[in-house]
Amino acid sequence: MSTVFYGILFLISLCFAAGYVYIWHKHFDVNFNMIFTLVPIACLGYYLLASSVNLESALFAQQIIYIGGCFLQLFIALSIFNLCKIIIPKWVRTAMFTVCALVYGSVLTIGRTNIFYSSVDFVFAGGVPVLMREYGFMHTVFYVVLIMLFLTGIITLVYSWFKKKDVPRRILLLLVVPDVVCVFSYFFVLKAFEAELDLVPLGYCFAEAVYLLIAFRVNLYDVGDTVIDSMVREEEIGYISFDFETRYLGSNEVARKIVPELNDVAVDAPFGYKPSERKIRHFIESFKKDPSDNTGLITIHDDDGNPDNDRFYSVNVNYLYDGNRRRGYIITFNDDTENRRYIKLLDNYNEDLRLEVEKKTQHIVNMHDNLIMSLAMMVESRDNSTGGHIKRTSEGVRILIDEIVKAGVLDLTPEFCRNVIKAAPMHDLGKIAVDDAVLRKPGKFTDEEYEMMKKHSAEGARVIHEILLNTDDEQFKVIAENVAHYHHERYDGSGYPEKLKGDQIPVEARIMAVADVYDALVSKRVYKEAFDFETANNIILEGMGTQFDPRLKEAYINARPRLEKYYSGTTV
Repeated sequence: MSTVFYGILFLISLCFAAGYVYIWHKHFDVNFNMIFTLVPIACLGYYLLASSVNLESALFAQQIIYIGGCFLQLFIALSIFNLCKIIIPKWVRTAMFTVCALVYGSVLTIGRTNIFYSSVDFVFAGGVPVLMREYGFMHTVFYVVLIMLFLTGIITLVYSWFKKKDVPRRILLLLVVPDVVCVFSYFFVLKAFEAELDLVPLGYCFAEAVYLLIAFRVNLYDVGDTVIDSMVREEEIGYISFDFETRYLGSNEVARKIVPELNDVAVDAPFGYKPSERKIRHFIESFKKDPSDNTGLITIHDDDGNPDNDRFYSVNVNYLYDGNRRRGYIITFNDDTENRRYIKLLDNYNEDLRLEVEKKTQHIVNMHDNLIMSLAMMVESRDNSTGGHIKRTSEGVRILIDEIVKAGVLDLTPEFCRNVIKAAPMHDLGKIAVDDAVLRKPGKFTDEEYEMMKKHSAEGARVIHEILLNTDDEQFKVIAENVAHYHHERYDGSGYPEKLKGDQIPVEARIMAVADVYDALVSKRVYKEAFDFETANNIILEGMGTQFDPRLKEAYINARPRLEKYYSGTTV
């Protein structure tokens, strides 16, 4: 009857192993594979022992039994480490395996040495084969190793229960069962059928059943593996893998649709040397040079040439890992068509919106500029000696800046130039605060009146500051204030209102000064007649280095023909 008992357990162990093979997944812990392999082998050993007819066959059966005895508890312990996400060094795993292998090596000497069994005999008791044995010191070592592996597993489970919140509680509870059952079954026997039946194979089968439950559930907790499997099943995602020599390792159907050349490439063949393959190799080469440069885009054009039906795939390159080791490269393709179409639609909408905003903004800017110009002309209309001065000086500034840029005598940005030209009409806004009696006087000023007139520059800066207080264009505001405030400063420091000298005077004010004085020279005023161009030119050139920035001399000389042509056609 013992043969029937062990035979049934062997069949049960095979059934559990078959169930494991049925649900097997490539991401299963390799230790599971060993457990479901060793249990049927050990159960077979017990069946063979019960069927033994002599000492030789009984010793052979015993050696098969100890394959499970010496290694099963090791793989249970290692599976506990893995499921509890505790990484142990490779040398520790190797040492553990080596110890178990040495113990099993001593088992193989049974009948030839006394290190595991000091003596062994074969008898039949009540028709049941029995090994009569006395244990050697290596059998004691076997028990010590067994208990140490058991305690290691239990300690790991207890530690994980309290410290590892990312380990499923249900798995921890299930792991306790096979660890305990397999060890304690070594110390009990069942008296039945007029024989002593070893409970170890029963414990093995029970442990196998528990591990089948664990295997069925464990991958649900491995987010990385389940997500990868789910993604690969999606039709939008493709992948290609290569080794470090850029030899082709494999791909899925989606990738082969995206890169049809893959259908003609053999596994382990070099990849990327044909013209049609170079784009894929380019992604890998860019990644080799800079791992952060790991993204790209592939466009699959519509067969009928309709760009609206093109498909877009985002490309991502990363290392291909085998455990913790880098083994090559993997390229993944994600269908990004809908996102691209949405972005295109959004871009078109944003472009339309931008143009509309620019149109409205320009309208507001034009209104703002017209308001400023109207204010400047209103101020000018109070001054009966400077009619048309604003328009003429603005054009003079434009001509001077054009020649300054051509000559490269000053480093001016396009935005700066536009702002100076735009600010030029505002340079005399401060005259709004000058008394009419002074401003409209038909003759030369007295010293007191001149001092009153000189205040218009600082007052102009104040007025402009208030007008442009809430403008978003900070650069224009500063330039406009500087033009109004400092256009009467002199390069030698004898000007007003701050007596600034040299480069202390903002460059925009230095440019404005030349245009302002030139207009005053060639224009008729109540207190003087207009100078001819030659006289005005000589005065300007004499002032270079004293009244004006000498660096503007070249630009002025180049601008002179254009200035004279402009003023020749203008009533001054």
